[in-house]
Amino acid sequence: MRTEGITVTLDHLGENVKTLDEAAASRDVCIRVLGAMQEAGIEPNVSIKLTQFGLDLSESACEENVVALVQTASVIGGFIRIDMESSQYADRTLAMVTRLHRRYRSCGTVIQAYLRRSAKDIESLSAERIRVRLVKGAYLELPEIAFEHKFEVDRNYLTLARCLLTSGEYPAIATHDDHIIDAVKAFVAEHSISRDRFEFQMLYGIRRDLQRQLVRDGYRLRVYVPFGEAWYPYFMRRLAERPANLLFFVRQLFRR
Repeated sequence: MRTEGITVTLDHLGENVKTLDEAAASRDVCIRVLGAMQEAGIEPNVSIKLTQFGLDLSESACEENVVALVQTASVIGGFIRIDMESSQYADRTLAMVTRLHRRYRSCGTVIQAYLRRSAKDIESLSAERIRVRLVKGAYLELPEIAFEHKFEVDRNYLTLARCLLTSGEYPAIATHDDHIIDAVKAFVAEHSISRDRFEFQMLYGIRRDLQRQLVRDGYRLRVYVPFGEAWYPYFMRRLAERPANLLFFVRQLFRR
């Protein structure tokens, strides 16, 4: 991917660990990954989930684990993307990201467009100059918390994307949706937004044709590359939370 002009984020699979020892092991894996990426001449860039670092067990222990990782990244010029999980974790995640960003600057987070709260969250994050990765959202949420219909989610996604592109800190537009990508392209062209002020992001193995085309057209692209042994429980949890995820993956598989 590097030879194709694509940057990479490595994502160690696993979440909702059962012990603090498992959380510490996840921390150590990610620290080793940062070092290995630096040695290979690749930007040290890792995505994590707070429940993988022990948030369900001890918020203080979790933060200590994340501090060790973010501190390592800050020393070697790396970056940690602290992922967003279901809405029950949103406040704690954003609070921790804000604290760590003020100390180390080498971390950002993820905002899910299907959550009704996301516009206010993006406003707060942009004020702190915290980098945001914008996704649609994959967890099953109550109607009062999240938009239920695809057209509502897509509409809000574009609204939030435009806000990030005009006032956010190097936003990541994470989508495989052709219509949204075309709308983003039109918006940045209309407002003379430089292509080095943001990046598109996609998942490993999905829409490789579109990935290559974006790079050929001069856009920045980052691909999330998962690794580790926890792929099966991750996949099954996603299907249990939102069965429509299976339809998404099947569609993208046949569009590769």
